[in-house]
Amino acid sequence: MRNVLFIIVCLFFQFVQAQPDTLFLRAKKQKYDGPEWVQKNKASVNLSEVAFVNWNSGGSNSISGLLGLESSANYTDKFFSWRNNALVRYGVNKQEDRELRKTDDLFELNSDIGFKPDSISNWYYSAKLNFRTQLANGYKYPDKDTPISRLMAPGYLFFGGGMEYGKNIDKMSFYLSPLTLKATFVLDEDLANAGKFGVTPAVLDSEGNVVVPGERVRKELGVLINNSYEMEVAANIKVKHQVSLYSDYVHNFGNVDVDWRVDFDFKVNSFVKATLGSHLRYDDDVKTTKPSAIEGELDEAGAKVQWKQFLGIGFAVDF
Repeated sequence: MRNVLFIIVCLFFQFVQAQPDTLFLRAKKQKYDGPEWVQKNKASVNLSEVAFVNWNSGGSNSISGLLGLESSANYTDKFFSWRNNALVRYGVNKQEDRELRKTDDLFELNSDIGFKPDSISNWYYSAKLNFRTQLANGYKYPDKDTPISRLMAPGYLFFGGGMEYGKNIDKMSFYLSPLTLKATFVLDEDLANAGKFGVTPAVLDSEGNVVVPGERVRKELGVLINNSYEMEVAANIKVKHQVSLYSDYVHNFGNVDVDWRVDFDFKVNSFVKATLGSHLRYDDDVKTTKPSAIEGELDEAGAKVQWKQFLGIGFAVDF
């Protein structure tokens, strides 16, 4: 699986880098007027609802909501680029005769700073920081007694430096860091003792008592490749692509962790917008389980590709 994913993403990079004119066909060129800070804020609410009354085909009443908050503060001049971004998303779904369930949960911070030696170059000496976690407990529904994830369990931190190519860097960039620290936080005792999200599990005695607690922080050092672009593909339709590839030097070098997002924004008018998104992940440290031959126990089933797709229509306000 890891080799197939690596080949697919490498081919994708070759395609993207080979067609810069296509990517910027509809991008608006910005004129440089001197150093400046640009701050943007966006709040959105997406709602969906379905109700049935004597509907002979059957169905279940349901309502879903997704709240999103995004803020950015970016600085640019002839030699420096400093981009900062914070993102919060939380969604829930309620169906008739079923408990309230979480559908989305993300808290993410990004900060990228770059310096280029002359004003005409598109290459930056760059450093990047990315942190993400969730806000509320996660469950394997319908079981709501045993959380499978919590705030900072997991939490992920990436920090490193390298080179970044960016022609109109806010719209398109390619980043390579040969030295990037990845830290995985599992600050919940039960999840850490169980060895979730790749941390070392607790050592137990013959009676199941904890002798050595599970690892709370897993540290890795590896190579990171990022590629992103944003463009207007048609009137009132924008697409934003972000992909991140990471491989640890010490543990199974060549086994690539993938995080790939593609989002389409459809603008109906100044306030009503629709979003169609896809989010694919593969992390060899996040193992799945399967029923064991021993009743009541689970066996490890290895890592699998994770994929999430969402479609939302609602209100969005820029301020």
